[in-house]
Amino acid sequence: MRRGSVSQRSIKCGKAVCACHKDPKARHGPYHSLTQAVEGKTRSRFLTAEQARLAQQQIDAGREFRAQVGDYWEACEEWADGQLAEVAASSGEAKKGGSKRTSKTKSSRKSKRS
Repeated sequence: MRRGSVSQRSIKCGKAVCACHKDPKARHGPYHSLTQAVEGKTRSRFLTAEQARLAQQQIDAGREFRAQVGDYWEACEEWADGQLAEVAASSGEAKKGGSKRTSKTKSSRKSKRS
């Protein structure tokens, strides 16, 4: 599993007289690259076609895993909300308006008299 994306691109070379500078169809490639965010920065590296296929499978597996984890968290939160509702109903606090305030807030200011 991994995060990131795999892309395919064609590039211009460094030779000014090469046809790739004048004709986009004559560019070199295709080259495969893996792009990832690492510590807040974008990192890319070139891959072979075989590595690109494997990296794409890893990315797909990571996306599926994250989706399943999201579904799991939603189910856990629904269960937790159910528990809160049970506690509120059993203690008689399930009235509209929420629970009553049990203590008043105290001022953090010191008295001017000292």
